[in-house]
Amino acid sequence: MSAERPVRSRRTVLRAGALTGLGLAGAQLAAPAGAAPARDTGYLVGRGLADATGEVAEVGMMGYGRFDQQAAGLHTRLRARAFVVVDEASGRRVMLIVADSPMIFGSVHQAVLRRLAEAYGDLYTARNVLITATHTHSGPGGYSHHLLYNTTTFGFHRKTFEAVADGILEAARRAHDDLAPSELVLSHGTLTGASVNRSRSAFDRNPKADRDHFPDAVDPHTTLLRVDRAGRTVGAVNWFPVHSTSMSGDNRLISADNKGYAAYHWEREVNEVDYLSDGSPAFVSAFAQTNSGDMSPNLDLRPPTTPEDFAHTRASGLLQYEAAAAQLGRGERLSGPVDSRLVYVDLSDVTVRPEFTGDGRTHRTSKPCVGASMAAGSMEDGPAFPGFEEGENPFWDAISDSVIYTVSPELKQAQAPKDVFVPIGEMNRVYPWVQERVPVMLVRIGGLYLIGIPGEVTVCAGLRLRRTVAGIVGADLDDVLVAGYANAYFHYLTTPEEYDAQQYEGGSTLFGRWQLPALQQTAAALATALRDGTELPLGPEAPDISGKALSLQPGVVLDAPPAFRKFGDVLVPPRENYRAGERVEAVFAGAHPGNDLHRGGTYLEVQLRKADGTWHTVADDGDWPTRFHWKRDGVAASQVTLTWDVPQGTPAGTYRLVYHGDARSLTGTITPFTGTTPAFTVR
Repeated sequence: MSAERPVRSRRTVLRAGALTGLGLAGAQLAAPAGAAPARDTGYLVGRGLADATGEVAEVGMMGYGRFDQQAAGLHTRLRARAFVVVDEASGRRVMLIVADSPMIFGSVHQAVLRRLAEAYGDLYTARNVLITATHTHSGPGGYSHHLLYNTTTFGFHRKTFEAVADGILEAARRAHDDLAPSELVLSHGTLTGASVNRSRSAFDRNPKADRDHFPDAVDPHTTLLRVDRAGRTVGAVNWFPVHSTSMSGDNRLISADNKGYAAYHWEREVNEVDYLSDGSPAFVSAFAQTNSGDMSPNLDLRPPTTPEDFAHTRASGLLQYEAAAAQLGRGERLSGPVDSRLVYVDLSDVTVRPEFTGDGRTHRTSKPCVGASMAAGSMEDGPAFPGFEEGENPFWDAISDSVIYTVSPELKQAQAPKDVFVPIGEMNRVYPWVQERVPVMLVRIGGLYLIGIPGEVTVCAGLRLRRTVAGIVGADLDDVLVAGYANAYFHYLTTPEEYDAQQYEGGSTLFGRWQLPALQQTAAALATALRDGTELPLGPEAPDISGKALSLQPGVVLDAPPAFRKFGDVLVPPRENYRAGERVEAVFAGAHPGNDLHRGGTYLEVQLRKADGTWHTVADDGDWPTRFHWKRDGVAASQVTLTWDVPQGTPAGTYRLVYHGDARSLTGTITPFTGTTPAFTVR
């Protein structure tokens, strides 16, 4: 049975029982009583939102470093959210992009900048575009040009790479087109009970002045940048440090994790944004990372399990949303310049001056090296390779010292007390495994300062970076934030004291004990230039290595339906009747979802029959209550299972599930098809 594809129209969302927080911010778009019309603030602000979901089947998922975590479907789509801020007085502008992505690799950074240059000339460049990731561990991988990050994905996946780059670019273009006079309001709050320090033994090595700043060993600081037009809130960016590891390493469905849910909840479940039809939605919210390197959402310090992880993800997202939405009624209206600085730093070769090393001596960074504790993964969020431990690994250290590589005295000194398990810098000489020349950025929007760091920064490392910048520019410490996972990826950044513990985070601090002081030195130069209005040399830019990317996994060769069936046939229909809280499920004769990623579209729809007999879409594959499962059925056949958890408050009526697939012939022709279930009732 087939169904016509309905005309897209703005639709009322069927909430997943998620009325939590609606009393707090459900009316946030309405102007406050007695509010005066918005004055000319001197800022133009634009907002953009786009789908950046890559492959959802037979692609390694990024984050946990597990070969067995191969995607087998979709729970929530990954989205990119962009904000452009223009200072009308000077004409200077910055673009902030937050992507539901595991990392922003240099490959994506370079591609997006090239495409922005093609569209806008020198209006948007590396110097004023900050692209950050939410660091979901349930996104598809394979979109880096550096080999280390593509090992668990069996090489480079161009379709995912293009989906990520295209989605970010589309969000950027929509933000540019949306520029309009706006007010910016900055506020701060505290969120506890949403994070825990997963590396307490390393944290406790820090000086008392650092530990006293975080008495519970967590950074509870939550910051909101609000975009208002004519007394109405039309956008928001929240920063709060916590890992997006609420979803388990055993999960096989692509998911935006806790920060993605927070944004989805505020946009879709509170403000009823229709992602499929709203080219310029009334509200855009982004939940960005800061210094979350040692901040876990798993409060019991145990890796999550599936399917319990779905509820944990939603709970964490709601906490972050509620802390952000609670700040809507207060804050400081921003004014002042918009500006930015960026430099590239070769982290493998930095001479760090005594004023930053802390011991009164000059030190050097080194070529990147991996410690054995890195291979262990974070035991609290999701172990990686068996046989490795956080901290000391005497067996593997002995193997690496005697069999794999003899460390030079200079390298040993720079990396000590890390025992070099993998001399990845030496491997870079043969083939690019990790990035060594990385961008470091400082952005100013009025009184807000963002330090763009291309990695995972612990709270104390972030504190030292923030103090460095705040002291130079004269800002309040709360108004200076680390924007982690920005523009590239170099793994972790710990304090030298934390590095000495060689927990997972220290073993993953690639450039040695003096990596943080080297970046403090860089941040100080950026802050000084920003304060004084001077420019800095760009530095040694990262090379374009796109031509060296290896693709080891073959693509889809052929789709074939099961015997005596055709594509889209319903193999297992839903029941005739359901109640709220129950799960509707149907199985279809499907095809490989990698044939068409449906970016900006959907693989599934939940449709309600209206009184006039037409069908109206109430949910799609980007909604929390739906899930899209794919699996092979033999060699060339696919079995697709669609589920819909009927939300509380769903109107009684007649519904159906619709599956949109695309089949590949042996000659490579892709043919779309549609399958539709028999109607069922919700009572």
